Amino acid sequence: MELFDFVVVGGGIAGLSAVVRLAGAGRVLCVTKESFAESNTAYAQGGIAVAMGGSEDVSLHLADTIAAGDGLVNAAAAKVLVEQGPRRVEELLGWGTEFDRAVGGELLRTREGAHSLSRILHANGDATGREIARALLKYVQGLKNVELRDWTVTVDLMVEKGRVEGVVLLDKAGTLARVGARAVMIASGGAGQVYSDTTNPAVATGDGIAMAYRAGAAVEDMEFYQFHPTAFAMDGAPRFLMSEALRGEGAVLINAAGERFMPAIHPMAELAPRDVVARAITREGLNGPVYLDMRGVTEIDLKARFPGISAFLAGYGLSLAKDLIPVRPAAHYLMGGIKTDVWGKSSLQGLYAAGEAACTGVHGANRLASNSLLEGLVFGVLAAESMVKEQGSGGKVEAAGEVVKAGGSDEGVEEWIAELRAIMWENAGLLRDSAGLKRGQARLDGMFRRMPRGVTRRQLEARNLYALAGVMVESALGREESRGAHFRSDFPEKGPIARHSVMERGRLRFE
Repeated sequence: MELFDFVVVGGGIAGLSAVVRLAGAGRVLCVTKESFAESNTAYAQGGIAVAMGGSEDVSLHLADTIAAGDGLVNAAAAKVLVEQGPRRVEELLGWGTEFDRAVGGELLRTREGAHSLSRILHANGDATGREIARALLKYVQGLKNVELRDWTVTVDLMVEKGRVEGVVLLDKAGTLARVGARAVMIASGGAGQVYSDTTNPAVATGDGIAMAYRAGAAVEDMEFYQFHPTAFAMDGAPRFLMSEALRGEGAVLINAAGERFMPAIHPMAELAPRDVVARAITREGLNGPVYLDMRGVTEIDLKARFPGISAFLAGYGLSLAKDLIPVRPAAHYLMGGIKTDVWGKSSLQGLYAAGEAACTGVHGANRLASNSLLEGLVFGVLAAESMVKEQGSGGKVEAAGEVVKAGGSDEGVEEWIAELRAIMWENAGLLRDSAGLKRGQARLDGMFRRMPRGVTRRQLEARNLYALAGVMVESALGREESRGAHFRSDFPEKGPIARHSVMERGRLRFE
């Protein structure tokens, strides 16, 4: 059995930020199941929200974050996020991240939904995440004591007497191996693939959250899935993200009758919180297509400002400057995850989490636009600092038998996963009620006996998606109110007390 001081599962902004801090304190193994360039971080278009304008800006960023979270934000975590954010972004700049700048060198800022002012930094127009991932990876590759392994699937956590002692890995050759560690960090991102319509890449199957839950860790607020209001909605095309920054630069939403509808729904109109806009589009969509209209924005070069989006649309014969762009909501971001404190500590000794896989409560019931990259950056560092103080010895668990080859046929797995994703979209999507959630629960129960049992990457992903789907539906059934991204048509009002849902070892509680 190999031994490292620290294992980090995930190679996005949270994982790599942690690796930077861990490298000076011992041997670090960082694993990702595809290439290090493939993560939710790399797909983040709009930018990173950060208050670099002084104390007033920090206070406003905190107020905006709390307001968007609809009464459920952990104010202490949000305060840490906005106060430490500027320092962390300055580090990114020092590591070579090239954010967009004006001719005079000043960092360009834009505005997005529910922000009170322009504080979103962006890179290459609409490729912010990819630029941050590039710069971070390049910096990490130059560090000593760090081993990066791509195309390596983390199968499960090794637990001994309630303490996480390492991980079980499946390498690219199909071999299972055990790796011991003083502390393990889950930074494997979200679970958008649990839904049939998602802006997330194929890697976002919630593996880290599922394996932590199986190991006995508490997970929190799993019913709160943010549906991005504006994903591309053409038949046969992927649900490509139409960044919130488009609306920040002046795009409006119009219905099938050619009318704007958001001004009548919210004072911030198209820049209202995401849950408000997503539900409004869904309702308008019952009467025909909904479009993003940017034809009236003439003061900026749209192709230069949004090169990635423009290139994608050109492939379908569309232009931001000339055409109406069909949009509808799609699953985008999981506010819930492994329950942690601000230092990334989970309910299991030796296990830490940060980024979308974790839940500090910083987003509450609805994440403020462009706070996700900042979350990974800030809490990835804090988790790493906490791991360095970890007193565990690691490596106590003996390898159970020889290293073996994994395997099994993937026949029928894709169809099984597609069925699960359809069930979740139909029964536990943007608009929910008891009847639909119970119907979804029964359908999921009926899938259990057909669940893939082999040890291949895709079969492991199927089991992880199944575990999370069950937790999400159970949590949504238990929350008999509407709050943030969780909307129950049978309980349309907000409850009198804001409480977090916690699932642990098959039991749901609210606290």
